[in-house]
Amino acid sequence: MALELRHLRYLLAVAEHGSFTRAAEDLRISQPTLSQQVRQLERTVGVPLLDRSGRSVRLTDAGETYARHARRALRDLEAGRRAVQDVQDLTRGHLRLAATPTFTSYLVGPLVAELHARHPGITLDVRELTQDRIESALLADDLDLGIAFAGSHLPGILAQTLFTETLSLVTGPPGPEAGLSRPLPVEELTDRQLGLLNGDFATRSHIDAHFAAHRVQPRVTVEANSVQALVEIVRRTPIATVLPDAITHDHPHLHPVPLEPALPPRTVTLLRRGSSYQSAAARAFTRLTQDLVRARGYTDAPQ
Repeated sequence: MALELRHLRYLLAVAEHGSFTRAAEDLRISQPTLSQQVRQLERTVGVPLLDRSGRSVRLTDAGETYARHARRALRDLEAGRRAVQDVQDLTRGHLRLAATPTFTSYLVGPLVAELHARHPGITLDVRELTQDRIESALLADDLDLGIAFAGSHLPGILAQTLFTETLSLVTGPPGPEAGLSRPLPVEELTDRQLGLLNGDFATRSHIDAHFAAHRVQPRVTVEANSVQALVEIVRRTPIATVLPDAITHDHPHLHPVPLEPALPPRTVTLLRRGSSYQSAAARAFTRLTQDLVRARGYTDAPQ
């Protein structure tokens, strides 16, 4: 039997769903057809790839090894398809981008606007993901680029430094910090009402660690899973928050108040898979990201 791509896709679908029935529904083919095709693949390979003896279907040891190579082959073929379709003059193209949540509030919008202005023929798929999911998606070739923080990265991930992100206390209506000519001692936040991002955000862990290091316990009266929600709350109430300074650039009703000691800065990076094909759209986005960071005056990351 001549091996075809559908055999690989069928095997991986059964392995993913743990069931011929659910895999057949997802693939929109009949279960007998799916079973027959997988049997053909097993006869071609010469060993059982699926264990059908339990309540759910799972890969055998040989199946695990074969599936790993099948996923890689399908990923490489998809990259090849995109490379063939890539248009170097950028009259068309497609880019898959992800960013950690805080960046969608102040960086992704201007970047997309700039990309559309320069290259309106490029379509864009934008996702908001945690950093670990961004890196996993890059390695799986489900993304072209990611915006996240410097640090320990998964093997195979390349990080290009963009700028240093700083955070401050952010207030809306004039509050007790208004008119300060000096940074606010962080100890003065004890018992101050704050609204903060919830624990799903890396930014929250960064803030909590700084407060704990200085034995400060603000009254966290609001937790939110959206930067935009926090911005609206702070804008309309006496509650303050802690957010990247860059967010206040686009919100004149928000007022950053430096803290002393300041929260440790974080290095923002553009991530990609080291072995991936870089399309013209990805290269163009990388260039315009560097241009926009300079134009908006974001702080250079330390060398």
